[in-house]
Amino acid sequence: MEPKDVLYELRTRNGMSQDDLAEKVFVTRQAVSRWENGDTVPNTDTLKLLSNLYHVSINTLLGSPRELICQCCGMPLDDSILARNANGSINEDYCQWCYADGTYTYSDMSDLIEVCVKNMVSDKMSETQARSYLRKVLPTLDYWKRYEELSDNGEFEAFKKKLIDEINDLHVEGLPKVEKLNALVGSYVNLEYPLPGGRTVKFLDDNTTYLGNQLECKHGFHPCMHLRRRRIRSGTCPVQEALRVFKRIHAITAVNPFLHSFESLMPVRRARSYAYASFFPPSALG
Repeated sequence: MEPKDVLYELRTRNGMSQDDLAEKVFVTRQAVSRWENGDTVPNTDTLKLLSNLYHVSINTLLGSPRELICQCCGMPLDDSILARNANGSINEDYCQWCYADGTYTYSDMSDLIEVCVKNMVSDKMSETQARSYLRKVLPTLDYWKRYEELSDNGEFEAFKKKLIDEINDLHVEGLPKVEKLNALVGSYVNLEYPLPGGRTVKFLDDNTTYLGNQLECKHGFHPCMHLRRRRIRSGTCPVQEALRVFKRIHAITAVNPFLHSFESLMPVRRARSYAYASFFPPSALG
């Protein structure tokens, strides 16, 4: 699509008139009309405003002339998984898994490879081929080429280690020892739980990137259709257990500034008996 068509579609999809849009991005209605007629394109500052307004990349606004890939993991990017800077603006160089709220979530290339390989293996690509591909491609990406310049000298890794220790010190029954925390995008792990009466509930924010891990519970229970029947231990359902642990976490936050933004610690399962050990927004580091 040409920029004029993209700009027209985004404006109308969001239910705005040309006057409405002009007011939001501090231009005249005539300027908006010229964009949509293809006479001109917005300047750089206005493109940034439009990007934040529509939650799309500047590349999208210009008709996608470039193919965006994450400059940390190499994954192709679209608007739904673009990272955010600390001020909430879109960063079209990274995905939400590798960069969140102004924080780079990976400092060890080997750790990143371990995470990526699991998602790359298929009938067409073996684990060995995936590892070989990543070892060849990752060093060519901007983040790893400029690692010394962009890294935080291990501050975030130290933060993750401290968080892991805090989680393990809770001694949650049935939860294996947490060894690592990986970046998890909320919309991919924020499962919807059915409640009695037909209602559903979510515990996380789809638009937040969390730190967490997927661990198999030691109780060996079998998932059932209703949340109230999924037992962590005798007489305790996941919601009750989550609330119990959540209260204990908040007791820790009173004395631990690293945990001031902790949102939830709760068991989550898919088809098998799995639990996410923790969910923590990297922005808490700030």
